[in-house]
Amino acid sequence: MIPWVALDTAPIPGTTDELRLLQRGHEFLIRIGRDDLMNSRLSGSEEALATLTAARIGGRAGAKILIGGFGMGFTLRAALDALGADAKLVVAELVPAVLAWGRGPLAHISADSLSDPRVEAREADVAGLIRSSALAWDAILLDVDNGPEGLTRAENDRLYDAGGLAAARNALRPGGVLAVWSAHPDPAFTQRLVRAGFAVEAVPVRAGRGRGARHTVWLAVRPERGR
Repeated sequence: MIPWVALDTAPIPGTTDELRLLQRGHEFLIRIGRDDLMNSRLSGSEEALATLTAARIGGRAGAKILIGGFGMGFTLRAALDALGADAKLVVAELVPAVLAWGRGPLAHISADSLSDPRVEAREADVAGLIRSSALAWDAILLDVDNGPEGLTRAENDRLYDAGGLAAARNALRPGGVLAVWSAHPDPAFTQRLVRAGFAVEAVPVRAGRGRGARHTVWLAVRPERGR
């Protein structure tokens, strides 16, 4: 078997851990410790995060989308393909090297999505962008950490607690969608979304395109009216 070759490492702000970018032939892997965070062979659930959201917001003119976490760019690429030419997408990525990988050795995987004129990439914590926004976004897509159960950074939990969900709801326009990717189902998180005032659907999706492990995408819609 072809061995993995380490291409780069990147510290995770606020932790003592680091991300590692590995390559084996045409395959790429982002890993933390012994945990595999993303593999270039398995893009289905990250793409579904974008396509399911795009279907919910329909053909909104000038849709404004916030994506938390770049990864290998699968979600961004799928969102660009599903949305109109007048859409505006902001990608918030906490680890600067991840964006550098997306412009460098991984650029071909997302068809160089970071160069699309509709995209603005920010080296920032998406939680801060959400909390500083009000009625700003048609959709917020979160592929941060491992989902509501944090893996890489304890501070990520604040995206998914009651305060974080209230901030996300406030940042969305009426009818806007908070979409959350997770490696696992989490009924307690579904209930937190409901208590935060969202209309919620938890959708099982495959890690690959119709194959692989089962992941979960939550689609939480801010009502057009009401609280």
